[in-house]
Amino acid sequence: MERRDFLKNLIVGGLALKFSTPVFSQPASPELAVVEGESPSAITREAIKTLGGMSRFISRGDKVLIKPNIGWDRTPEMAACTNPDVVAALVAMSFEAGAKEVVVMDHTINQPKRCYARSGIQEAARAAGARVLFTDEQRLKKMALKGEWLREWEIFQDFVEVDKLINVPIAKVHSLSRVTLGLKNWLGAIGGNRNQLHQKIDQAVVDLGAFFKPTLTVLDAYRVLFRNGPQGGRVSDTRLQKTVVAGKDPVAVDAYGATFFELKPQELAFLKLAQSRGLGKFELEKVRIEKRAV
Repeated sequence: MERRDFLKNLIVGGLALKFSTPVFSQPASPELAVVEGESPSAITREAIKTLGGMSRFISRGDKVLIKPNIGWDRTPEMAACTNPDVVAALVAMSFEAGAKEVVVMDHTINQPKRCYARSGIQEAARAAGARVLFTDEQRLKKMALKGEWLREWEIFQDFVEVDKLINVPIAKVHSLSRVTLGLKNWLGAIGGNRNQLHQKIDQAVVDLGAFFKPTLTVLDAYRVLFRNGPQGGRVSDTRLQKTVVAGKDPVAVDAYGATFFELKPQELAFLKLAQSRGLGKFELEKVRIEKRAV
């Protein structure tokens, strides 16, 4: 190629680049979805859709374990256990995303069969296609947690023998930790003498959260327990919030959950500990939040 033709091509190419249509980067997806509405199922679906859809979290062929709070022998109106419609929606969406199997289970405080039945979770989860399992003491294995306080503890192997974990707590007050949300919900995945953990509850829940590392946290705040937690017992102890909060960052989900009880996230020791351990962000002003109503 002659020098004159080379320079001509170079100039034309440069002009084409200069006046071509600019390529804009896509806006970042929200880190937290907060959805309000009348239907627990509908707001759960909308929250996951807002985050980019369940296929962002669940892959075809995955075995998924969904961990609600089924700890108490209480009906959904008492807000001691996760709303069954929220659980069923997550089961259905997991299958829609291609999950091979979905398991729902929890280590209850009250008698397991009564908790599973009276909470409504057993029936709703099975209707959506999940295997609903009770914890089995023979499935406990002492494991190295490598926590700052909890070095090792007995873990139900069901929670570590899956591809994806979805944590589905309910928002409640608690006499020790002030609130029980996502991080504290992991006490339902372990055995042993759980009362011992109350000595340093903030450190314990952070160590457990660091060990389990859920793929997704979905906080049921449709009906919250604002008094006499964590088990309540009267509908008058509850308040309709009609909200679901979802995100990959478990610390941000819990931080938002704290606001339902007129608490500032920085008031909760376990959130500050969790952020210092790199588990997420409790400073909500630094979190990309998208709010919707359906």
